[in-house]
Amino acid sequence: MTAGAERILVIGEALIDIVDRGGRQARHVGGSPLNVAFGLARLGLATTFATAFGTDEGGSAIVRHLAEAGVAIVRTADAGRPTSTALARIGADGSASYEFDLAWAFSTPPATAGFDVVHVGSIGALRAPGADGVRELVAGLPEQVLVTFDPNIRAALMPPREETRARVEAYAARAAVVKLSDEDAAWLYPDDAQAAPERLLAAGARLVVMTRGAEGSVLHTGELRVEVPVRPTVAVDTIGAGDAYMSGLIAAIVRRVGIDDARAGRFTRAQLAEIGAVAAASAALTVGRAGAMPPTAAELDRALDRALAADPTPAAEQGSVVPLR
Repeated sequence: MTAGAERILVIGEALIDIVDRGGRQARHVGGSPLNVAFGLARLGLATTFATAFGTDEGGSAIVRHLAEAGVAIVRTADAGRPTSTALARIGADGSASYEFDLAWAFSTPPATAGFDVVHVGSIGALRAPGADGVRELVAGLPEQVLVTFDPNIRAALMPPREETRARVEAYAARAAVVKLSDEDAAWLYPDDAQAAPERLLAAGARLVVMTRGAEGSVLHTGELRVEVPVRPTVAVDTIGAGDAYMSGLIAAIVRRVGIDDARAGRFTRAQLAEIGAVAAASAALTVGRAGAMPPTAAELDRALDRALAADPTPAAEQGSVVPLR
């Protein structure tokens, strides 16, 4: 991937992950939108992150962390509140469960002129009162801006299910690209989780991607369904895996599809397989090391080169590509 002129704005929460492994704790900068912004910048895209955090030790760590990747920061609220935290308990299989101490404010919306892509998601997009301002901002974006969205459901922090589902579908009405996990889908649509992509496409999304953990991911458009396998890796933990998938997906769409075509939903079979493979490789590299540390562009390119050397099958043939029923 080579650097381009595209500018990306990510909006959402920043926090400190307190990672507990059998009673031993370590602190990492986190928050789903922050991880996406960090991942995009590491992949060479000019990225600005609009968020809120305090002037405490946690806030200083966030500033240092984002500076490492060259992410520009815009505050969406004054810095008088403590920086939010998430306690992540890591199980024997590397999975994580969370407890949050979080406040999300959006009293100072960022300027959006000049951005080609706006990504929103998670608590910042769905938890009031800050989410109300985020929804208003997204609804007012110029048509030429590509909007991407990841609900990244944290049930304990969300509004009631029906209200959250309505908010998610409202974002899908404007977002060309929606990524969600099978767990998100099961919470949002408990009666028929497999219908979630169709529901979100009907709401207005052009591309809906469902990640399924070890079973890989499925990319849905109005005409196609493309299955992409996971990349083999030894999992250290799953923190940030979905966010690394999201940043890899956005970067691949921008570089390999183009903003105008993605916004209009013009994806070929080969493109869907390719961008899914890039996103899966990004996630695999992240779960192979502790904390939410997504790959650099060079690391991702090397991983993709190794995969191509091991299996030279064209990208369009690596996944199962079938029409939607």
